[in-house]
Amino acid sequence: MITDVEDYFAKGCGRCDRFATPACSARAWAQGLGDLRRLCRDTGLVETVKWGHPCYMHAGRNIAIIGAFRDGFRLSFFDAALLKDPEGVLERQGPNTRHPDMIRFDRTRSVADRETVVRTYLREAMGYAEKGIKPLREEAALELPDELIAALDGDPGLAEAFHALTPGRQRSYAIALGSAKTAATSIARIAKLRSRILAGKGALER
Repeated sequence: MITDVEDYFAKGCGRCDRFATPACSARAWAQGLGDLRRLCRDTGLVETVKWGHPCYMHAGRNIAIIGAFRDGFRLSFFDAALLKDPEGVLERQGPNTRHPDMIRFDRTRSVADRETVVRTYLREAMGYAEKGIKPLREEAALELPDELIAALDGDPGLAEAFHALTPGRQRSYAIALGSAKTAATSIARIAKLRSRILAGKGALER
C-alpha cells in the first residue's frame, strides 16, 4: 500500500495488481477524485494517507476518506451515525453497514453537482469532532445457536464460564458454531470447544 498521499492520485492505492496501470480505478476517476480532494482541503481538513487512501482529519479525528472503484468513487464518513443527512444523499456501503455513510459519485453524479452538500456535511462532521461528540456505541445482539443454548442450559458450570467471557469471545463461539451445517456437527464442536470456554478463552485462542 502507498504511504505518500500524492501516489494515490498519480498511481492508485497499491492494494491490487492494477496499481500504476491504466486499469487502476484511481486513474479512471482522476478528475473527480481531484475535485473531491480540493473540496476536502478547502474545507480546512488535514490530508493524510491511511489504509492506502486519502484520509481527512480535524481536531484529531478521522472525518472522511476517499475511495475509487470501477463503477465510481466515493467519500465515506467516519462517525456517520451523527450526520443528519437532510438531502438524503448518504448511502450504505453494503448490507451489513449499520448506517448510511458515503456519498457516491459516477458518470451522472459529479462532485460539482454536490459540492454544496459535501461542504455542509464535512463542516457538520468537523463540528462534532471539535466538540468531542461521538456516536453512541451500539452492541449488536448476540444470537447463539440452539445447540449451544441447550448445552449451556444443561451444564451450569459451562454456562457460568461462557457468560463470564468477554463479548468478543462469546461472539467467536457463535460464529464457530453457526457455520456448522448440521446440529450433530455443532454438538460435536461444542464438545471440542468446552475446555476453551472453561479456560476463559475464545474459540480461536490457543
